[in-house]
This record gives sequence, C-alpha cells and structure tokens, in this order.
Amino acid sequence: MTCKVQEKTTIVIVGAGVAGLTAGTLLKRCGIDCIVLERRTQEYVLQRQRAGNIEARAVRMFEKWGLAERVVGGWPYEGIVTLRIDGTPHLLREQMDDKAPGRLCPQQVLVRNLMAAYTEDGGDLRFEASDVTLHALDDKKPVVRYRDSQGVAHEISCDFIAGCDGDHGVSRASIPQGVLSKAEHRYGVSWVVVLTDVPTGRYPLMSVGDRGFAAQFPRGRDVSRFYLQCAETDTVEDWSDARVAAEIKARCGEIEITEKDIVNKSIMPLYSVVYAPMCYGKLFLCGDAAHLVPPTSARGMNLAISDAETFVCAVRDFVQDGNAAGLAAYSDTCLERVWNYQDYAIWVTEMLHDAGDASIVGPFRREAARSRLNRLLKPSTTNRLFSDFMAGKV
Repeated sequence: MTCKVQEKTTIVIVGAGVAGLTAGTLLKRCGIDCIVLERRTQEYVLQRQRAGNIEARAVRMFEKWGLAERVVGGWPYEGIVTLRIDGTPHLLREQMDDKAPGRLCPQQVLVRNLMAAYTEDGGDLRFEASDVTLHALDDKKPVVRYRDSQGVAHEISCDFIAGCDGDHGVSRASIPQGVLSKAEHRYGVSWVVVLTDVPTGRYPLMSVGDRGFAAQFPRGRDVSRFYLQCAETDTVEDWSDARVAAEIKARCGEIEITEKDIVNKSIMPLYSVVYAPMCYGKLFLCGDAAHLVPPTSARGMNLAISDAETFVCAVRDFVQDGNAAGLAAYSDTCLERVWNYQDYAIWVTEMLHDAGDASIVGPFRREAARSRLNRLLKPSTTNRLFSDFMAGKV
C-alpha cells in the first residue's frame, strides 16, 4: 500500500513566480503559515527571463513591508526613454515625483531575492511538485494533492489556495466550467523577442518608423532584450540570426550587434486576456493565472505583485480579526486595477505600432498616432497620464 503524507497549513500557494513568492514572503511577515508548490526545478525558476521594470508603487509596497532592501534589486529607473521616430532620437521624460522611483530589475533577480527572503524567514518552498490537483474548493477546508520529487504522494488540507501558476497552470483549470468569463483582445501584430549579449545605452530605447516598431530594454548590465514588430503569421524560422541583426541595426540605429551576440529568439503574439471573477470558493487567482497584458505596458509583473499583496491583506484581516470583507472584495479590487492597465496597454500598443508602418493601418491612423507621440514628448496632460501609469498610480 502506498503511503500518503497528510499535512495541514493555512495557505497553499501554487506557483513560485513573482506572484507566488510575493504572497509567500508577505504571509511570513504576517506570521501566517503557508506552503509554496512549484512544478519546475529551482534552477529553471531562477533562470527564467521575464519583465524587468518594478514600478514605483511596487517599490513603495516592498518598503512598507520592510522588504525593499532585501528583494528590490537592479538599478533606479530614471524615467527617461530614448524614442526614435524615423531615425531621429528624442528623449521621452516622465514627470516623476516619487521619493521611491521605479527600478530596472530583471524578473529573475526579483525572483531570486524573494526566494531568499521567503526561505530565510522559514518559508516552506517545494520544487518539482508534480501531479498537482485542487479539490473541494468550495468547502471549508480545500485540499491540494501532489507528488514530490521522490514520487511520494502528499495531501495538504488548508484554509485558502492562491493560484499563482500562470496562464497554463492547474489553478484556473480547476474552476468548474461556466464560472469564469473570458475577455480577450488581439492587437494584430507579433514581436520577435531576442535575448542578446549586447549592453543597452544610457536609457531604454523604443523606435518607430516605416519598418515597424522596435525596442531594446536591459536584462542585466551587459544583457539586453530586443523586440521587433513582425506579422502575426511569422515564425521563428522566418527570422534567421542574420535577418534579426540586420533589422535591429536598421530600426534601432547605431547598435553594434552581430549574429554571435544573439542568445535566443522567439515569436510573441501581442494580446490581452482577463478572466473574471478572480476567485472561486477558497481559491484566489493571482497574476497571469487571471490576466495577461502585452509587454508594451510593462505591467504584467507589477499587476502580479499588486494581486499578491491584495490577497495577503485580505487573508491577514480574516485570520487575525475574522474580517472577511477583503476576501469578498478581492476580485473586484484587483479587476479595477487590471482593467485600468488593459486600457493603458491598448493605448500604448496601438500608438507605438500605428505610428510606424502605414501600410498596416493607413495614413490616417499613422498620423493620429504620431500626434499622440508628439504630445507624449512634451510636459503635457498626455505625458502626465503616461507617467502615472508607469509609476503604478492609476
């Protein structure tokens, strides 16, 4: 007979990305027991390359919890981006008034620091958790079952589950059909995403022109990621290293890059998705498990951090004071912010792509988008709104 390990805890967190580790670290600060399950290996999680901008609001949040010095890495974001329009560089300056500015911090650095803070504070983090299943979500004590790296079966009884395992995880898939609504928007373009051993200039770079949109953002001191607009039907096979290097030079100007500098590349369709409500019974969805935004908005990681804190505050109020108001309002609270940033994503994505290749959207849309870009470059209401979105104030 196969033995099953029976366990109890207050919270089970499924997924050890930014959302899951933020939730776990904050729960430990509240003295609330939790277990984090991650299906991947520790090495894979630590090397996963993702977004690299921690908004000012998130920096202040980590400061409030006494964690900023331990988890916020990278370097200060100066609020300046080089914006090339038809080859001419302009400086896009955000109207920054935060005492705690945002940070340019690769996601793997934030994940590494959160992981260290969580485990140093006594957090229970379990990698290579396979066959994870969620049960009795609408009962008083939901159950999470999984097998550990040795194949031993575990069954954890808990009070709440945080589903932080992304768009393809088991958490959202465990909710019965018909409970969630799905709202989706496709932008009609894709990006070639290219990780390179090429340092950035002083500021991050975005470029619009007849060849389409392009961008370069830091992923470390000597590593950067390029984004090149391409057709939705393009595949990686359509983009040889030689073509990628040539297109980066053509769109981004004086960039020194060779085929040898290209580490990897992939195709990313641009789209947005929102699932609602963000909870079912005792299961609460956080981050990409509930919503996706295109990287043009630079908000995916920050929305995950915001979801995690909202969840933890709601659980803390319930566990410590018996106040369930935060849990009841969790989905509405998160979705208000999510939809604000979906609107921002549409604005920024359409502006940056419409202002480039007129053969796609026509000359009218192109000139209208360029008018928005021109307002963005000035100390205008448009720039103020853009700055507030980037700082996480909206």
